[in-house]
Amino acid sequence: QVQLVESGGGLVQAGGSLRLSCAASVSIFSINAMAWYRQAPGKQRELVARITSGGSSNYADSVKGRFTISGDTAKNTVYLRMNSLEPEDTAVYYCNAFRYSTAYWGQGTQVTVSS
Repeated sequence: QVQLVESGGGLVQAGGSLRLSCAASVSIFSINAMAWYRQAPGKQRELVARITSGGSSNYADSVKGRFTISGDTAKNTVYLRMNSLEPEDTAVYYCNAFRYSTAYWGQGTQVTVSS
């Protein structure tokens, strides 16, 4: 079992920055991959960024060059640094972990970008 706790969401103006954190209850070395998803009102949940235990990362086209996913193994925490935020980035952001063929989700954190 893996518990994930997100933090760092909030209200920011367009062009601003936020950093989301996802703290895992187990060593992230034991997690195959961790990711950030988001879901805007009336839309499907979509992958934003993903990082594997080997350090490889990939991003949605809409956030490439603006968002960066990273991990701190000492803190068992994965971060999502979001720069140059746009109103279209407004959504609930969810942390996801994939470990031993099981997916785990955090409770979500709201990010609102005002124009």
